[in-house]
Amino acid sequence: MARSNAVRHTATSSSAASAARGAARAAAELDRLIHERVRLGIVSALAGVDRLSFNELKALLKVSDGNLSVHARKLEDAEYVACSKSFDGRVPKTEYRLTGAGRRALERYLDHMEALIHATR
Repeated sequence: MARSNAVRHTATSSSAASAARGAARAAAELDRLIHERVRLGIVSALAGVDRLSFNELKALLKVSDGNLSVHARKLEDAEYVACSKSFDGRVPKTEYRLTGAGRRALERYLDHMEALIHATR
């Protein structure tokens, strides 16, 4: 009986080690650009709507103008979001929308997070 428990323990330890390696691989594959809190907030917010203004994103994410600008620019540079600037009368208006590449990147990110969650449970 003791030998049977030892065999089961070894199999369980092996499964746990395999799951840990899988979780580590999934974490390593996360899109570091999206993984940052503010950038994840931007792409997540834009995923559910056609577009959001700079001020709407700023209020939603509770960040400063400068913080939002820096993170939005990184997403623009990666072509994950598109920015359009216009005027509403004399007032400048900046709007953001999620691009196809951004939507695919978010889907990949979410798939990796789900794999990581599954591997660690």
